[in-house]
Amino acid sequence: MIDFAQLQEITKENLERDRAVQSVETTGPTLELAVSDAAALLDIPMYRVEYEVLERGFPGFWGMGKKDWRIQAYERLVMARRKQKIIEAQEAAESKAPVIEDKDGRAFVFLKSGGEVLLKVTPPLGRGKNASEAYVMQLLHTRNATGIDEDIVSKTLDDAAGEYVKVAQFDHHSYNDSVVSVKVVDGEMQAFITVTAPGEGGCDIPFDHYITTLKYNRVVHGIKEDFLRDFADQPVYLEDIEAAVGSKAIDGKSAYIKYEFETDQSKARFREGTDGKIDFKELNIIQNVTENQILATKVAPEMGKPGETVTGKMLPAKNGMDISLPLGENVHASDDGTAIFSDISGRVVVVNGKINVEPVLLVEKNVSLETGNIIFLGTVIVKGDVEDGFSVKAAGNIEVRGSIARAELEAEGDIIIQQGVNGKGGGNIRAGKSLWARFIENANIQTGNMVFASDGIINSNIDALHRIICQGKRASIVGGRLRASEEINAKTLGNLGGTETICEVGFDPASKEELSRLEQGKEENIKELEDIKLNMQTLINLKQQKKTLPEDKQLYLQELIDRRDVLIEAQKDNDEKIKSIKEHLGKLKTRGKVSASAKVYPGVKIVIRDVREEVQTEYKAATFVLEGGLIRVSKYEEPDKDTIKGPDGYSTN
Repeated sequence: MIDFAQLQEITKENLERDRAVQSVETTGPTLELAVSDAAALLDIPMYRVEYEVLERGFPGFWGMGKKDWRIQAYERLVMARRKQKIIEAQEAAESKAPVIEDKDGRAFVFLKSGGEVLLKVTPPLGRGKNASEAYVMQLLHTRNATGIDEDIVSKTLDDAAGEYVKVAQFDHHSYNDSVVSVKVVDGEMQAFITVTAPGEGGCDIPFDHYITTLKYNRVVHGIKEDFLRDFADQPVYLEDIEAAVGSKAIDGKSAYIKYEFETDQSKARFREGTDGKIDFKELNIIQNVTENQILATKVAPEMGKPGETVTGKMLPAKNGMDISLPLGENVHASDDGTAIFSDISGRVVVVNGKINVEPVLLVEKNVSLETGNIIFLGTVIVKGDVEDGFSVKAAGNIEVRGSIARAELEAEGDIIIQQGVNGKGGGNIRAGKSLWARFIENANIQTGNMVFASDGIINSNIDALHRIICQGKRASIVGGRLRASEEINAKTLGNLGGTETICEVGFDPASKEELSRLEQGKEENIKELEDIKLNMQTLINLKQQKKTLPEDKQLYLQELIDRRDVLIEAQKDNDEKIKSIKEHLGKLKTRGKVSASAKVYPGVKIVIRDVREEVQTEYKAATFVLEGGLIRVSKYEEPDKDTIKGPDGYSTN
């Protein structure tokens, strides 16, 4: 189906084709002469002529049977299009030029007191015509002019200076003069004039007489002088004509607050992804601000502008009212009292007409499509759950009173989950300090201090800078990989089924992770360098044999050399980082330990610093420590009560 745009394009092409195919039919004794004649008729050079042979010519024999060539010729379509583009460009350029209105020149006859006949002629505009002498003479005779000086009339027409010039006389009868009257209406906000037509021998009314008459009738303000100048040349009789307008009083605008944020908290501002699709998780409802960020400014009230009647009476206007700044909590005013700034980082809201910055964001429901992802420069409290695929990020703490699914949580402070975490093998939780939860299952967690779970940790990967504690009636650690620098402590470790459970202590897990990454990168660099050296040697051998290399192979050799240099430099940097981390780990004096208050099942792997051991027999109430380069089993050691004290306002219960 052809849409409107396609139809327009087809129509345009057809029009261009029609313009191009302006053909002529010519004849000639030779084809060249026929084409030459066609070019002359089309007024184009011969190289731009395209033609069709209608009849082939024949030179004849001995002057008999001779026949001329007959062709149909037209301008080449490409050249026609090019010409059309030139025409369109010229038309576009002309369209940008200022438009001059076509206007004919005009002539006005004015009968002045004292018997003088005056003539004024204005010049034409654009393509307008000049005022004709015949018309002027007819106009003068209509006004009963006598003693017309035709030479002055002709000169005035030629000059068209727009000024009155005396060209004749008339027999003045003052009793037939045109008369103007004035009336003031609409609470003295308008003044109208009414003009009577002059009788035979009567004078016209000049512009200054209109002004004098208006002032005589107390009209002194808002007089439409430009209009009256034109009206004096061509008056309208016996109609009410507006000659003056008063100025209305304009009250000043009151002061108002210009907000630098969206005050309607219900408005969602969808974010478009790189693929052009809307991410409905990113609603951007929460408006974060930072300390000392400007939140609003006060626009000062305006002074009122008094009005004035046509008779000069002043009309008072009200000045705009001032207002106070809507200062709420955690905000302050600027020194000049015209702006509001935040005292803290957090969420800016308007409550009861006042601007507040809240350090705590309370989400009354689940984090879901209804709320979108949460990003907040303070503490976030979620009364519900955090559903699959959503994220909560906070500069303070995060408290979730429900549970966490396969989601992303990131806080600079603590993360408190009153129910538990079921990451379903995905999602990530990162806390700058500690994480507290009832249970943790199939999750990935990193913290800057401690992880505490009361009901168990199952099949999870957990890194804690200091300790991982699992204490409660069902406090078991089963499956996964857990790493902490100081301590891992639970009721039971592993299970009867032998689920792989790895407990690593005695080192900084973040540094160990970085070390593993760097060492893996080093191995990859070494392998790539070996491959580069082999390829380079092959090309160098080829060059030695043939004395030269093809251009593409020479470029490839240079690319290999450049890449080799980059890898060597990167490897130096890697080696320095590896050395630094190893020195850091070697200086750690942490006495790492792994403890279980009830039972440790066979199959649990214990790693303390660089020593690894797999538990072969079941242990009860045991603590594993490193002594003399070997992992020893000793009496169970309880975790320090102070170390597992809950964060401010929370408990481990």
